[in-house]
Amino acid sequence: MHYSEKSTDEDLIQGCLQKHRLAQKYLYQKYYGRMLGIGMRYTANRAEAEDILNRAFLKVFNAIVQYKPTGTLSGWIAKIVFNTAIDYVRRHTKYHAVMDFQQEKEVNISAAAIDQLYAEDLYQAIQKLPGTSRTVFSLYVIDGYKHREIAEMLNINSNTSKWHLANAKKFLQEALKNYDRSKIAL
Repeated sequence: MHYSEKSTDEDLIQGCLQKHRLAQKYLYQKYYGRMLGIGMRYTANRAEAEDILNRAFLKVFNAIVQYKPTGTLSGWIAKIVFNTAIDYVRRHTKYHAVMDFQQEKEVNISAAAIDQLYAEDLYQAIQKLPGTSRTVFSLYVIDGYKHREIAEMLNINSNTSKWHLANAKKFLQEALKNYDRSKIAL
């Protein structure tokens, strides 16, 4: 079979099952952009996100036999990328098991300010958050996990998760105060 950027997911899956490099290449290229965004939410730069993506696709190629067509291929790949990103964060970030901070007040970010941000600017602002706060913010705000779930995922205390979310919101609030549509000032 000949593989190209126009190959269907089914054709690419069959090629990947047979370990055809061209099928793997086109599957990677097809989902690169969408999956890179997942890695970008949990890393400080594009190089780290690409590292996560490459590790995740190795897992995809090795586990493609386990893919069940009951869900979408993109959803299955996204779950692998997400889990790879969380593993990366666990390996590269040192957390304190318990932090004795007073419970921080909830910091609200105005919806109007967020609406003004371009998606690219928002990703850049999130990437400039301190690593632990960035991870907790992404898991809570973007992916919808609860603090209890985040604490279990990252092996931290639930109150530590809450503190990091408040810290991230404070950081972003400060960035939004100085937001200029032409350039985000952090």
